[in-house]
Amino acid sequence: MTVTRPMPEEKGILEFLEICSSVYSDDAVSQSIEAQRAQYDALCARFSPPLPDGLTFVDSRIGDVPTRRYRPAKVTTPTLLLYLHGGGFVVGSLESHHAICAEIANFAGAELVAVDYRLAPEHRWPAQTDDCFAVMEALAAGGNRIVLIGDSAGGNLAAGLALRARDKGIAGIAGQVLIYPALGGDLTTGSYIEMADAPGLTTADVAYYREVLQAPAGDPVAGALAAKDVRGLPPAYITGAAFDPLRDDARHYAARLAQAGIEVWFREEPQMVHAWLRARHMSEGAKQGFRAVCEAVRRFAAG
Repeated sequence: MTVTRPMPEEKGILEFLEICSSVYSDDAVSQSIEAQRAQYDALCARFSPPLPDGLTFVDSRIGDVPTRRYRPAKVTTPTLLLYLHGGGFVVGSLESHHAICAEIANFAGAELVAVDYRLAPEHRWPAQTDDCFAVMEALAAGGNRIVLIGDSAGGNLAAGLALRARDKGIAGIAGQVLIYPALGGDLTTGSYIEMADAPGLTTADVAYYREVLQAPAGDPVAGALAAKDVRGLPPAYITGAAFDPLRDDARHYAARLAQAGIEVWFREEPQMVHAWLRARHMSEGAKQGFRAVCEAVRRFAAG
C-alpha cells in the first residue's frame, strides 16, 4: 500500500522543506544524540539572519540555569518575555533560536530572556520544566510582568509553567504564547493519524521524543491537555500548523481555555508545517504567521 505524504502547496514553504531535507535527515531520530544535535545546529544556522540593528544581548546564569537576555534598541514596556525553545527536549539551545528571540524582542519593544534548559536523555523530566520554572520564579520575584513564549517542546514548557504559576500563586504572568505546541495529545487519533507522515515532524518522531523524555502520562505540567481545571490561567495566543501531527493539540487546548472563560486567540496556518518559524523570511505564510505571533506578544506585554 502506497502512503501519500501530506504536503502543502505554497512555494515558499516547499522551498524551505527542500533546504531542510538537505541539512536535517528525515531519519534523524534514529541517529545518535550527538548526530541529531549536530544536524539541528546546522539547520538552525542555515536560517539565522543578522540581528535587528541596535539590539544587544548578554549571557548569564539565573540561579544554576544559563540564560540569554536580549534588549532591543527601543524598549517600550517593562514587561519581560520568557522564551523556551523547541527541539523535542533533545536538541536546541540558546543558539538555535537566537535570531527568532531577537526579532520577537525587537518587534515587541521588550527585553526577552531565553532559557538554556537541560536536555534529555542526559536529563529526564522534570529537569526541563524545573529549570524554566526557576528562571520564571526569579524574574517574577522582582515584581516583573512576564509573557511566556514557546515553540513545539517549548510550547509544552510554557503551558506547563502557566499552570505551575497559577497553582503556586505567582502573580504577573501576563500571557502565554504557544507556537505549534506539544501538549500530550492522543497519538492514535485526529491529526496524529491524518498527519502521521507530515514533513518536518512525524507522529513516530513525537513518540520518540516522549520516550526519551520519560515524562509521566497524565501529568498536566508534562502535557497541559491533561489538566482537569484550566480556570485562572493567563490569556493565551495559540497557533498551530495544518500539516503537523501536533495540530490538534493546539486546537483542543485553545477550545479548553475558551470553554473555561479564558481569553484566547487561536490561529491555524493553512499552508504551514511544523517548525515554520524558521521559514519566516522565505515563505509568505510563515511571514504572516510570525507577525501574528509578534503582535500577540506585543499586545500581552503592553497590558
